[in-house]
Amino acid sequence: MFYDKVRIFIKGGYGGNGMVSFRREKYVPEGGPSGGDGGLGGSVFLVGDKGATTMIDFKYKKHHKAAKGENGKTSNMHGRNGQNLYLKVPLGTIVKDELGNVLADIIEDGQEVCVAAGGRGGRGNARFMSNKNKAPRMAENGEPGDEKTIYLELKLLADAGIAGYPNAGKSTLISSVSNARPKIGDYPFTTLNPHLGVVSLGDKSFVLADIPGLIDGASEGIGLGHQFLKHLERTKVIVHLLDAGGFDEERDLFEDYTNINKELALFNEALGRKKQIIAVNKIDASGAEEKAEIFIKKLRESGVEDPVFKISAVTRQGLEPFLYEVLKWVKEIEAPIIATVNHKITQLEDDLISVEIEPLTGIFILKGYAVDRAFKMAYLASDEGIRHFHQQLVRIGAIELLKEKGVQAGDAVRIGKTEFDYVD
Repeated sequence: MFYDKVRIFIKGGYGGNGMVSFRREKYVPEGGPSGGDGGLGGSVFLVGDKGATTMIDFKYKKHHKAAKGENGKTSNMHGRNGQNLYLKVPLGTIVKDELGNVLADIIEDGQEVCVAAGGRGGRGNARFMSNKNKAPRMAENGEPGDEKTIYLELKLLADAGIAGYPNAGKSTLISSVSNARPKIGDYPFTTLNPHLGVVSLGDKSFVLADIPGLIDGASEGIGLGHQFLKHLERTKVIVHLLDAGGFDEERDLFEDYTNINKELALFNEALGRKKQIIAVNKIDASGAEEKAEIFIKKLRESGVEDPVFKISAVTRQGLEPFLYEVLKWVKEIEAPIIATVNHKITQLEDDLISVEIEPLTGIFILKGYAVDRAFKMAYLASDEGIRHFHQQLVRIGAIELLKEKGVQAGDAVRIGKTEFDYVD
């Protein structure tokens, strides 16, 4: 099964917790703090893999989490960093966030993109020693890793793509000129999945894509049109394949040509402007030569100057000059840029700090990513740790926001599932 669009949840690993410990060695009567820092949490990376052709693995496993960093140890020993998680994706994968921003466009084999960073390790108590506090009894818990939902969308990387109606002979053509072996049959919609093949001409080559047949209304999603048309967006050249050997004597090749171009332009204006090389297929069939000449006459009368080749994918008639023409344009035309990576970090509504008051109980509910992060990293097993946590809430503006909402000493404040009494 071919999957080219998935939604997955990813999460970087927690940083390891910092350690609270003191030196207890013989002949060191006043050993100072010796708690080490926690290790970094593992990060989640997407890696371009030329051997991958589909996203079926993500269809069955939608949650991916990197490893946690190791906790700090005594004697100022830091914990090990958590292991990174590498997820292989096909070349041509576009990564988007929940707002539709493009985070990455993976087009090279081995290209790595960090999509969820691991949390930093919490500091051990040795890091909190100062002139005023020689024996700190607090540390930090590890920082939570990034977590987010992302969308992966595959748009095949091919130099040229074959467009045309079902049963025009696209699968036969790509199997005849390349190493691709798609399913072939003499009936419409034999091909339901795109296929890639490498066409070799002497010491040069190009990648050709067999796109499943389009029908009228494809630009509106009819017949899985959106799933198919998007794979033409990366191509430099479109091979417009027409069926001159159909049994329908009244079928007009020029009308077929016009209708397919209309669907391309409606889906994406850039598709409608791409260079086209027109191939009239099944020229060895009875009456095909006459149909081809009528089509070419109408085409030229309409002002279209694109090259036209009369070919037979089965007998290989006319294939060599046709393929060299495709190669010529593939080498001359630069690859289109279809995804501009947005490096700007967009703040989601959930990231903003907010305060809600529960109507029945009057509890102040404090929300927001920065609040959750401060709480998860807080060391609440000592008074020092609690004071440090309060300072962090002041730093991020949470205390000021609570005061604006009218909080008083002794009022209950809830963060997540934990409640505290507010102390001014």
